[in-house]
Parts: sequence; structure tokens; C-alpha cells
Amino acid sequence: MQFSPVISTVAATIQVAIAPVFLLAGIGGILNVMTGRLARVIDRARILERLHPRSTGPEHDRHVWELRRIDRRISVINAAIFLVTLSAVLICVVVALMFIAELSNLKIGTIVALAFILSMLMLMIGLLCFLIEVRMSLKAIHVRAELLEQDRK
Repeated sequence: MQFSPVISTVAATIQVAIAPVFLLAGIGGILNVMTGRLARVIDRARILERLHPRSTGPEHDRHVWELRRIDRRISVINAAIFLVTLSAVLICVVVALMFIAELSNLKIGTIVALAFILSMLMLMIGLLCFLIEVRMSLKAIHVRAELLEQDRK
């Protein structure tokens, strides 16, 4: 017996799969932003690593503090990238399962729904990690009072 799906079945499945595919495009944009931030954090770490051995006193303490903060930020943004990438992989699984279910008449709607829900959870947690990293960066970027020269108005 030859397996030959009806073209209308394939077309209908493609139409249903369009929304998750657009979601993948959005996730690609999010990952682009996250990897850009990671690159900038790593660049800053490299600059501080070069300054660290030559610094002393309060300047050295600031470098150590910032390097510790950067190390934590790298961990958080890496977690965000991992979770959002996992979300994208799960969306790909959802699309593949949709085609498998349609072409083989399997009743796996619950599995497809659970994979999509898991994907959304990974995306939400990844975005929360991203938000935490952004907040961490804002807390680290306070201009020191002595540089603001508030007394000079």
C-alpha cells in the first residue's frame, strides 16, 4: 500500500502550522537581542580583565565588584538563551507532531498541546531571566557621585 497524503490535508496542516512558524521568527529576533547583550557583557569583561592587574585601591575594588557582577550576568543571560532556544526547539517539535498526527491519523492532540504549553513556559522563564539580566545591568551602571560633581552646579 502506497502512502500518499491528499494535497488538501498537507495544505491544511501547513496553514495550521503558520502561527508556530511566525512564533519561531519572533523567537529568532529575541535570541538575536540576547546574544548581542551577551557579546557586549563579554567585551566589557575582557576590558576589565586587562585593567584588573594594573589597578589598585578603590579602583581595583570597583573592577573586582564589576567583574563579579558581569560573571553573574553572563550566567543569567546564558540561562535565558538556553531556555528561549529550548522553547524554539519545542515549537519545532509541535510543528513536526502536527504533520505526523495529520499524515498518520494519530490522535496525539494532547501531546501537541503539552509540547506547546512547555514551549511557552520555557519562553516565559527565558524572558524572565532576560528581564533579571537587564535589571542587573541597570543596577551596575550607576554613575559614581564623585564623577557627577553635584557640588559644581
